[in-house]
Amino acid sequence: MQRRHPASRTGRPRSAAADTAILAATRQALVDLGWSKLTLSDVAVRAGVAKTTLYRRWAGKNELVVDAVAELFDELTLPDRGSLAADIEGVVLQFAAILARPEARSGLMAVVAEATRDEALRERIRASIVDRQKRLVIAGRARAQERGELPPEADADRAARAVDLIFDMVAGSVVHRTLVSNQPADEEWVHGLTRVLLSGLAASTR
Repeated sequence: MQRRHPASRTGRPRSAAADTAILAATRQALVDLGWSKLTLSDVAVRAGVAKTTLYRRWAGKNELVVDAVAELFDELTLPDRGSLAADIEGVVLQFAAILARPEARSGLMAVVAEATRDEALRERIRASIVDRQKRLVIAGRARAQERGELPPEADADRAARAVDLIFDMVAGSVVHRTLVSNQPADEEWVHGLTRVLLSGLAASTR
């Protein structure tokens, strides 16, 4: 699993175990306390580390919370289920399962709400969560092209726009379904979403 870190600094080497404990403690603190009451001091106590350890790694609460949330989405993988439709359904079901976890729901809703008035936080969310998870769309399209399910894309700009659109459609639909409408993204719903998405992909390549 890949992980984002601030720029490296001189001094003692980082502890992966400490990082894991800090990010897990941050997510639990969000569930227990919410964004407004979460402090780095509380996270340090929960993680069993000194507060200075947090400040050596993260500049403040915004950066720490985004990285804690982003770590959850790094668990997503692209399964090879034999077809583009099945692959999409596999990823979407994983995504929905992550969003069903209290720490993911609390963390994502907190950073999105806070980002409405913080451009730097919005940019960190884009870089650490959105742009990183577009890897799944890129890999899925490439695999579908190798199978002959999608035509190759010679125009790089058009391909990038397609990746953005697919990601927005999938992520936006699942987040709205699970976090806004508070409805289950079960297999029947995911199958319907995939069918609509593939219909749009077919139309866009004609």
